[in-house]
Amino acid sequence: MKILSRTAKNKRFNHCEELAFTWPQLQDWYRSELGGELAQLEADLLANTLPNLFGYHLLQLGRLSDNADWTISSRVSHCAVMDYAQPSAGVDERRLLGLPDQLPIQTDSMDVLVLPHTLEFSQRPHAVLREAERVLIPEGHLVMLVFNPRSNWLLWHWIFGWRKKIPWCARFLSTPRIRDWMELLGFDVVSIQGYFYRPPIKSKRLLQRLGFLERVGKRAWPMLGAGNLIVARKRVVTVTPIRPRWRPRRERVATAGLVEPFQHKERHGR
Repeated sequence: MKILSRTAKNKRFNHCEELAFTWPQLQDWYRSELGGELAQLEADLLANTLPNLFGYHLLQLGRLSDNADWTISSRVSHCAVMDYAQPSAGVDERRLLGLPDQLPIQTDSMDVLVLPHTLEFSQRPHAVLREAERVLIPEGHLVMLVFNPRSNWLLWHWIFGWRKKIPWCARFLSTPRIRDWMELLGFDVVSIQGYFYRPPIKSKRLLQRLGFLERVGKRAWPMLGAGNLIVARKRVVTVTPIRPRWRPRRERVATAGLVEPFQHKERHGR
């Protein structure tokens, strides 16, 4: 039986290229009519979420457009955005460059980490989550935007054969699977919020007219949104003290090498 490598196995589910090569294509898609409506809704969701997360350092992995710096709504003191770079890219001192599964960030240094559609476009989603766990401090928060494989977009995906097109070429991950992965890595899922209940049509005018589906969808079918906003918190690892065994020790008596105590001898008279 032929054993597939981990990369080959992921390729069976993820039809996109490596993240550093796919990300510019995803940015182009976000400039479309449909992508623009989705980006606006995601910006509004993060604007309501990030101000409730506190700390000193926040990092957003990847921006979905030239101006998609979603950290501006945060109250965290120091915010930064890391752009994805190809492995052959040179050093640019003006920007923070890297890959999500090999973050150039110190361990236990981030209070908040924002991943906008990073997980489903990576060929190594487990490694991305492991890196997130590594760089976050205990009680730090992970905020993720992910596409939902159980949304109404799935029907359009199969009817029009969009399997190899952006963003449908990605490996859409269900919330139960993500929850299981995060549980194993020591995260507690704080909240999951579905969003974008409109169909993936290209007409901006029609998308805006269907805006009422956002309100209806949240109440009627909350699990069928095109995307999910997931907020998780890294657990504090408590060390269980080991109780010492109090046993009386037997005193060792040295039998050699001891100097005989000096005995003062009084001299009697002559």
